[in-house]
Amino acid sequence: MPRILVVAPSWVGDCVMAQPLLARLKARPEAPEIDVLAPAWSATLFKRMPEVNAVIENPFAHGELKLLDRFRLGRQLARARYDQAVVLPNSLKSALAPFFARIPVRTGFVGEARYGLLNDVRSLNKIEYPLMVERYALLAERRGAPLPRPVPEPRLTVDPARRQATLTRLGLEDSGPIAVFCPGAEYGPAKRWPAAHFAALARALAGQHFRVWLVGSAKDREIAEEIVAAAEHIPLNLCGKTSLDEAIDVVSLASLVVTNDSGLMHVAAALGRPVVALFGSSSPRFTPPLSRRARVVRLDLPCSPCFERVCPLGHFRCMIDLTPARVLDEVARLGEGGES
Repeated sequence: MPRILVVAPSWVGDCVMAQPLLARLKARPEAPEIDVLAPAWSATLFKRMPEVNAVIENPFAHGELKLLDRFRLGRQLARARYDQAVVLPNSLKSALAPFFARIPVRTGFVGEARYGLLNDVRSLNKIEYPLMVERYALLAERRGAPLPRPVPEPRLTVDPARRQATLTRLGLEDSGPIAVFCPGAEYGPAKRWPAAHFAALARALAGQHFRVWLVGSAKDREIAEEIVAAAEHIPLNLCGKTSLDEAIDVVSLASLVVTNDSGLMHVAAALGRPVVALFGSSSPRFTPPLSRRARVVRLDLPCSPCFERVCPLGHFRCMIDLTPARVLDEVARLGEGGES
């Protein structure tokens, strides 16, 4: 059986968008065995993808070279006798371990002039392939071959027993409609809907008998506490109280997810949850939530998208003017079965 090593990206959303690539690789006639080289924190994502045989920890922090350590990792990987490596990040560093492992076919986009490190080098037409999920999936095809469309939506699996264990540990009950808010965004504050808006939406949904849970990392705890205070303690703040694995289990229970453009947005879409995705400084033309049950809400201001971490004009209108009433309208449309 052929063996393929996939070098994974570092961001949660990018890891989720790699799943259709894995599915296409696995669907080859020879049904190869697929291992993923990924940061330890993202292992849980790939373990929820049935195409993956094993996850190998990538021990290097963002920006670290550690050339000798990468050589040693490559020699360890050589023992597995992989037939192909597919390198998803565009950095030179990410191509080093497959090169040191002497994997015969090393596939990836040109990136940082990686000729030699990669020997199946692809050029990317960004206009023809605007979506990140398409760019990843394209690497499963022969060089120069077109991408079969549509690319399937990413999917993550949930184990009911493990989910129940998560609920028990957190003291949660799965009853009634649950609205999950994801108020964080790792990239920066320009992608975050204001806490006051989340709070107003929480009060409105509570009036519709929703329970509201706030989900995110420890970095999101401060904004989550602002939401709780402004919403008269209606939401339950779970930010920083779950591992990524547990956060996935919690999100999988949602009747509704309202989220910034973030990794958890992609997780919610891949779990098939109804999603209202809030876009300001970023663009859904590149990394939208990939689900027929997702709706994108944005204002299309002349200054948006700017792709900045902080509003360069200081007014932050792309998010401030995106009112809770507008978002509540989209929630209602989702409830009526509308699709974006």
